[in-house]
Amino acid sequence: MLNLILASLLWAFSFGLIKGRMAGLDPATVAAGRLLLAALVFSPFLLKRSLRPGGAARAMLLGTVQFGIMYWLYIASYAYLPAWLVALFTVFTPLYVVLISDAAARRWRWRNMIAALVAVAGALVVVAWGLPEGAAWKGVLLLQGANLCFAVGQLLYPGLKKGLGTTDVAMIGWMYWGAFLITGFGVLWGGGVALEAWNLPAVLTLLYLGLLPTALGFYLWNRGAARVPAGWLAVANNLKIPLAVVVSWVVFGEDADMVKGALGLTVVVGSLFIAENSGKQQEKRTE
Repeated sequence: MLNLILASLLWAFSFGLIKGRMAGLDPATVAAGRLLLAALVFSPFLLKRSLRPGGAARAMLLGTVQFGIMYWLYIASYAYLPAWLVALFTVFTPLYVVLISDAAARRWRWRNMIAALVAVAGALVVVAWGLPEGAAWKGVLLLQGANLCFAVGQLLYPGLKKGLGTTDVAMIGWMYWGAFLITGFGVLWGGGVALEAWNLPAVLTLLYLGLLPTALGFYLWNRGAARVPAGWLAVANNLKIPLAVVVSWVVFGEDADMVKGALGLTVVVGSLFIAENSGKQQEKRTE
């Protein structure tokens, strides 16, 4: 669980940085840039722990979904939503995690569902009266596509990693290369990189996003996701939301209610106890 919490803290600062310094840039270019940086960080580890060509291709395919398409849609949503609202509407990811996980197992664990719903309620506390002025539902729809990609990817990750018999580092390294290829295709499809649109703050932000929230953050996240029950994973998906809302308000000066953010975080953390009980009961049944 510690890995998931650390990843959430890294991601909490990403929302305000993207909105403040990169919202006007091509989303495919931003996604491709940060994914290329992450892929280069992990490349030396791939030389030490190789995969068969078929295994590498499967890892890359998973990366196109969980990282590539997800980031493309996610960054595109900033053109229609403020940073704190982008964070908020990732709230539905845990519901997708629980629903897909239980549907695949053909059984429903009511504690997992309750934990996810409580976490969703905690995040929704942050916004009370609908979309603010200047926001558009197109951004919400783009985010739901990103949420689905992220949910599917993290649920498929443990099984594929086990089937390939590889390490987290090698697995994620190939996933980043797959994600970069799909977003790089998006850049070419859109006519290439518009260099004149980039300034020094945007470049420095890209370096930060690629090396810390992307390379380190997703490594910590997938490492943690492979080691916790589905209920814990569902709730952890929402830890970053109240955190990101508060960071956007305090650090980046966006118009968000800090009291609501703190209250939402309290509810989300409380839902961890529900997920923890679910995880313990699940482990007892499998002993």
